Amino acid sequence: MYDKHIIYPGSVENIEGGWRLGARLPYYRGQILSAVEDVALTLDGEKVPRENVRFTVRGVTRTLDEVETTYDERWEFGEVAEISVLQAGGLPAGEHTVTASVQLRISYLPWSPVTSCTVTANIAG
Repeated sequence: MYDKHIIYPGSVENIEGGWRLGARLPYYRGQILSAVEDVALTLDGEKVPRENVRFTVRGVTRTLDEVETTYDERWEFGEVAEISVLQAGGLPAGEHTVTASVQLRISYLPWSPVTSCTVTANIAG
């Protein structure tokens, strides 16, 4: 339903020590962070190692393992979280295909849906 809106437009960019993108919750209600079961990224068809991914909401950065056990913070509908990747040198200049997949635990569903979004990003040289 909200798959095409996960990656915030124009947000893929290099940062010190890696790269990042803005991500919106693919669900019509806010979620407690512990209900975010996974945030998986692929870059040019290659899976980004989970241990290299960081999740930042309202200025607090967590590993994905820490997100799983955060019961006192929420990711609200429409809020842009920062998903960053630790990668020496960041992304090389040029065009890259980035996919973000978010898996949520929804209390009234017997499965955990995964929603994905793919964008093409151009990184300046």
